[in-house]
Amino acid sequence: MASELPSGVDVVVAAQTLGNTVRHTPLDLSLRLSGIRRQPVLLKREDIQVGRSYKVRGAYNFISSLSQEERESGIVCASAGNHAQGVAFACRQLKIHGKVFLPSTTPRQKRSRIRDIGGRWIEQVIGGATFDEASAAAQEYSRDHGATYVHPFDDPRTIAGQGTVVKEIFEQASEIPATVVVPVGGGGLLAGTAIWLRTFHPEVHIVGVEPEGARSMAAALEAGGPVTLPEIDAFADGTAVARVGDITYRIARDLVDEIISVPEGAICTEMLDLYQVEGIIAEPAGALATAAVARFLPDLPDGPIACIVSGGNNDVSRYDDVVERSLVYEGLRHYFLVTFPQEPGALRHFLDDVLGEGDDIVLFEYTKKNNRETGPALVGIEIDDPANLPGLLDRMEASRLHIEKLEPNSPAFSFLL
Repeated sequence: MASELPSGVDVVVAAQTLGNTVRHTPLDLSLRLSGIRRQPVLLKREDIQVGRSYKVRGAYNFISSLSQEERESGIVCASAGNHAQGVAFACRQLKIHGKVFLPSTTPRQKRSRIRDIGGRWIEQVIGGATFDEASAAAQEYSRDHGATYVHPFDDPRTIAGQGTVVKEIFEQASEIPATVVVPVGGGGLLAGTAIWLRTFHPEVHIVGVEPEGARSMAAALEAGGPVTLPEIDAFADGTAVARVGDITYRIARDLVDEIISVPEGAICTEMLDLYQVEGIIAEPAGALATAAVARFLPDLPDGPIACIVSGGNNDVSRYDDVVERSLVYEGLRHYFLVTFPQEPGALRHFLDDVLGEGDDIVLFEYTKKNNRETGPALVGIEIDDPANLPGLLDRMEASRLHIEKLEPNSPAFSFLL
């Protein structure tokens, strides 16, 4: 079964299997995004699903299909956190013992939730720095111990379960959406969305959205098959997958209209907008679809746009990093290495003659204190409008200080901040 391509009918059967076991999450109109797009934008709120992610749908549909013998042998999975919560929920509901392998980057909040949801039915194992390393460890355990490996995205049962999200959208929408926008990691949600839509609403435009630092589906489409990215940015941990699935790739290749990517900084800005305007606590992957609609999809068909807010498992301790990434991306926060001569008035000159009205120092830290003649300092400056940056740079150039701007993509930037 695992090698077969699922169908739209499989999604219908999965919805019957799930029944009322999972939540039928709301489909809310976003006034903010509708105003930006000048067309209705609907948010499918899987951030308030059981386990605060759509992943429970695929996990439960998969595990409920197991034979009694397979159930007694137990299950194993790998996850960045959300799939593990879905597996934990299914194991507890069906009274099956499971072991979940998690990458070390899994936020503490997700680990705690897995423990709370699964109780005595779930054991956690930290298995590598990335999802793909955790997956390799989980599959090795499956081979050695006879446990069933519950794939987070590349199995027909998982894909069919994830597809129930879009089936619900079309049952809830008062007007049929013209476009559906889906976050993409391994491709399970995108594949489930595509097989159901192409069966029942083939005219709908389907967009997959990846984080710029983990463009594994785009890489697969460019290469003509799944490839392993040499490195990925794990910030959007729910979609930080270095290699998409074989099945999900084939479905995306044949059925999806376009795949785009969104910079991590733009994801952060959208996370803050979702929180401050809609009151939605989205994890980075959960903000991918709406970030794309807000800024990166200029040409979409007329009619409602449905965005899947795929998850809400965001550790509150990450928000400092989210704010920082957003401000840097928006061009509002900049960092410089400023070499101050050790003489009276050097700092006053910087404050009076270099900084402009509305410029604010948010970080000032000496990076070297053992040179009597000069003292390099790391200085963070926040401006109130990106258009003010050229003036600031001109004043820096005209000053007697040696000032070096740190670019966000430079090694020095990541090393010092």
